[in-house]
Amino acid sequence: MGTRSAADTIDDYIAGFPPETQQVLQEVRSIVRAAAPGATETISYAMPTFDLNGRHLVHFAGYPKHIGFYPIPTGIEAFKEELKPYKQGRGSVQFPLGQPLPRDLIRRIVEFRAAENRG
Repeated sequence: MGTRSAADTIDDYIAGFPPETQQVLQEVRSIVRAAAPGATETISYAMPTFDLNGRHLVHFAGYPKHIGFYPIPTGIEAFKEELKPYKQGRGSVQFPLGQPLPRDLIRRIVEFRAAENRG
């Protein structure tokens, strides 16, 4: 996706990608839903976002070669050792398309962020 998405829902956002990317985006969405069942879905910063207790929990986004995952502000730092194999930016990590998605790691990051938001 070369330009900022104008999608109003996560379903609309995901629909704008090729089928293979859609599948991975849906998988990330499912992991977040399962790890934070009380979180609500929205679009923020033109990305799929989950909120919990009135605060952003995590964002994720599709790109041509990776899925961006944004567990800001603390999720990257708390899991920095396990995230070392992945390209990172300020507050973000890139999971390459075509490689196995680190499902358990994503789940644990979301659970960590949910505990923070609840506390």
